Amino acid sequence: MSLLLVLAGAAIGAPLRYVTDRAVQTRHDTVLPWGTFTVNVAASLVLGLLTGAVSAGAASAGVQLAVGTGFCGALSTYSTFSYETLRLLQSGARLFAMVNVVGSIVAGLLAAATGFALGSTL
Repeated sequence: MSLLLVLAGAAIGAPLRYVTDRAVQTRHDTVLPWGTFTVNVAASLVLGLLTGAVSAGAASAGVQLAVGTGFCGALSTYSTFSYETLRLLQSGARLFAMVNVVGSIVAGLLAAATGFALGSTL
């Protein structure tokens, strides 16, 4: 049953990541990978919200598996973040690579903390 919950969440998260990434990236004429940034920060917010809700007793372990592991795991992408940062470095865009790394980490942590605070109040 646990595997099915993870698969169900991932079946929604993976296509949503692709569609969101493409939609965001086509609206920005820059070398910064805004699509990947957007999905990673969104997944951090959702995972923080879910973790706060679980810690407050407002969400079950099944929801945590489906949404946290399945959906957020498929929505976010550390490998693409790493690849895109490396690509920026290789193209000589060191400042953009640094902005991507620092911005992604800071925004992801803030999103997770905000989500956790909101989820804990449920």
